[in-house]
Amino acid sequence: MKHTYTLQELPEVAGMVLSNAPTKTLLFYGKMGVGKTTLIKELAKKLGVQDTISSPTFSIVNEYALDEEKLYHFDFYRLEDEEEALDIGIEDYFDSGYWSFVEWPEKIESLLPASATPIELTKNKNGSRTVNILPVR
Repeated sequence: MKHTYTLQELPEVAGMVLSNAPTKTLLFYGKMGVGKTTLIKELAKKLGVQDTISSPTFSIVNEYALDEEKLYHFDFYRLEDEEEALDIGIEDYFDSGYWSFVEWPEKIESLLPASATPIELTKNKNGSRTVNILPVR
């Protein structure tokens, strides 16, 4: 499912992504500056996160409380190798059954769950963005 949007349409796009994602583990692929974190912030708000949402670039993972569950937001941009993800217990996070939003998933490709939902983001020449929810791997 592919959809082009502007920043003003972000709340509607976030709702569409949540409605159409077949799993709770979402993998966000896209170049630096394409809007991965911006979309994730809106997704988290839609899920009910009350806290200030920030990128976990340096902490690798941020945890947010939801009414009856949790949301984990990962940013693997600074990872040197997959061993670092194993050191934080990535498998336990993925096995938890909670929401997991992963930026830069290509850094831990062999550790990703088979049931994860890949999402590609691209920035268009006119400043709009395109989100593409791909079939589960």
